[in-house]
Amino acid sequence: MHTEKLIAACRKNDGKAQLEIYKQYYRSMYSIALRMLNDTAEAEDVMQESFLKAFDKIGTYKGEVTFGAWLKKIVINRSLDVLKARKSMISLEMAEEPVSDEEGETWMNYRGLEISTVKEVISSLPDGYRVVLSLYLIEGYDHEEISEILSITNATSRTQYHRARKLLAKKLNELKAVS
Repeated sequence: MHTEKLIAACRKNDGKAQLEIYKQYYRSMYSIALRMLNDTAEAEDVMQESFLKAFDKIGTYKGEVTFGAWLKKIVINRSLDVLKARKSMISLEMAEEPVSDEEGETWMNYRGLEISTVKEVISSLPDGYRVVLSLYLIEGYDHEEISEILSITNATSRTQYHRARKLLAKKLNELKAVS
């Protein structure tokens, strides 16, 4: 069944259609939550709660974006709620430093590293850095969208991203030096 038909069936509270939607999206939504939260149990909870919320609010889905993008926004917002509740997220309103749009750092320097190692290093970053880096590099949001999602300024998003990249590069360089 096509996604549009499944969504129509979900609007009628069809359990089979809900299960099909779940099967179609649960892996990617879990991955998003895990990257943001860095905790498997919390990511699982967020994913489950997000699907429940999506099915409860499916009547508000207008089809202006793909269903996956709509669901991803629910997962990201729920993940941010968990991070805020944790109170361990570093302040995103730190002093803003000017950040150039240039990428400067060439990521090709890390070719010898396994992707799992890079993911592990990303997961070791402080929550605020990891969130902005994940939203930008992995989820594909731009700084304007990130600033809206996190309720921060565009400049703060850029600053956090810049600091996260610097810290990530430092940690990856340390790993390369050891190997």
